[in-house]
Amino acid sequence: MAYTQKQIDKFNRQKYISELEKVSKNLFRMLRDDKVTVESFTLKFDALKKKFDERIEIHLDSEYHQQLKAYIIRLHQQTCNNEAFSEKEFSDIRDAEMSNLNRLQKLKNGTSYKKDKHKTKSQNEDWG
Repeated sequence: MAYTQKQIDKFNRQKYISELEKVSKNLFRMLRDDKVTVESFTLKFDALKKKFDERIEIHLDSEYHQQLKAYIIRLHQQTCNNEAFSEKEFSDIRDAEMSNLNRLQKLKNGTSYKKDKHKTKSQNEDWG
């Protein structure tokens, strides 16, 4: 059975997005762990980024995915591509980068909350 081009595109899109999310989850895990050193962080992040770069690049419609991709590229240039990146700089940026990742997660989860028209209905129910 041959797959249609639409099915292939959907598969590539899903794989690209899941790889993007995998990188972000691993970044958060590494930044949260105090035992992670600069060397282990850069090695792991480099490996994740290379695997992500092997994927066929897909146009991302979601603002969350666009910002996540831009964040990963920026952080990779700031850390792994920077020869002067040291343990002190890593500890300095750790909290800031964790809050940046949290902000991105809030952007992702913002669509899962109730719409305003449903919020007012439940607030006014006990006025009766």
